[in-house]
Amino acid sequence: MADFVPADFDVPLELTTPRFRLEPLGPQHNDADYAAWTGSIEHIRSTPGFGGSWPPVNGMSLEANLGDLQRHADDFAARRGFTYTVIDTDVIGCLYIYPSRKDAAVTDVRSWVTAARAELDVELYDAVSDWLATRWPFENVDYAVRSRT
Repeated sequence: MADFVPADFDVPLELTTPRFRLEPLGPQHNDADYAAWTGSIEHIRSTPGFGGSWPPVNGMSLEANLGDLQRHADDFAARRGFTYTVIDTDVIGCLYIYPSRKDAAVTDVRSWVTAARAELDVELYDAVSDWLATRWPFENVDYAVRSRT
C-alpha cells in the first residue's frame, strides 16, 4: 500500500480562523468530544457526508469513545489518517481526513459541527477546502459540498 502522504510532508498541526481552530484529536479531548457528538446525533447524521452508522443512534460509552479517540491519534501518529477536533472555547466538531476505502487515489474528508454551532458548518467547509488545496498534497478530495442557503 502506498503512503497516504509523502514521507517528507510536514503534516499541519493546526488551522486557525477567527471563529475556530483545528488541532489533532486525541484522548485529552474525550469528555468534550463525547459531549459534543452525543448532544448532536441527529444533526451530525443530517450533515453532508454522514448518515451511515456514525454516530451510533444509541450512543456509546465514554470509555468506548476514548478508545475511538486513541485509534484516531494512533492513525495520526502513523500518518494513516488525520483527525482534528474543531474548537472555539470548547470542542464543537470534528474533521476526518482518510484515504478512500473505495479508491486509493481519492482522499475522503468529512466534518461536522454541533447542532448548537450549525452556522459554522459552511465556514468550516470553506476553511478546510482552502487548507486542503493550499497546504496538503492531495490531488483528488471527496468532501461533501455544503449548501449555502
